[in-house]
Amino acid sequence: MKKFIVEKGLVLPLDRANVDTDFIIPKQFLKSIKRSGFGVNLFDEHRYLDKGEPDSDNSQRPINPDFVLNQPRYQGCSVLLGRDNFGCGSSREHAPWALDDYGFRVIIAPSYADIFFNNCFKNGLLPIVLERAAVDQLFQEVESTEGYELEIDLASQTISKPDGSTLEFTVDEFRKHCLLHGLDDIGITLEDATEIQAFEAQWRAASPWYFTTPETS
Repeated sequence: MKKFIVEKGLVLPLDRANVDTDFIIPKQFLKSIKRSGFGVNLFDEHRYLDKGEPDSDNSQRPINPDFVLNQPRYQGCSVLLGRDNFGCGSSREHAPWALDDYGFRVIIAPSYADIFFNNCFKNGLLPIVLERAAVDQLFQEVESTEGYELEIDLASQTISKPDGSTLEFTVDEFRKHCLLHGLDDIGITLEDATEIQAFEAQWRAASPWYFTTPETS
């Protein structure tokens, strides 16, 4: 998993509450478990004018010019600004995979669906919760200022705005540790690899019969 230290990026305003995981990545794209290749189908039903299929040549599909992600001023964005209950619906982990594969590293919203919120941390995304008034202000600033960027510093838990002001956010210390060091569930386990190997060696020595393969006749 990628480490998250500081992210400075263009902000995409997705001004819609209750964005569910099917909105983020439609169900027909859930056949793969590779964690990559989903970025081209992020927000597929709103990003394109036709119905997407897993084997479609996305470069040949008609683009919806009215959808915010397709607007020229937001190309290259890495910070997503959302509304209440972001990531609701099914528990599909493909939703954070698609966001990450597209290039997003941060989501800012007043609230999230619990499973989606947890899945973000497990996949290197930082979901930040801010008060609704602060999110409203950010929407106003983003939409009135082309090229609006935010700098998110995880260590200091601050968001730096273009005018020099900052916003603070909270994050669970364990999740913060995992993001700062790029640790997913497997990485966390491997932090104790030496102790695990020592335990296995001791167990093997104390119970050799457990590791013996029975002879077959």
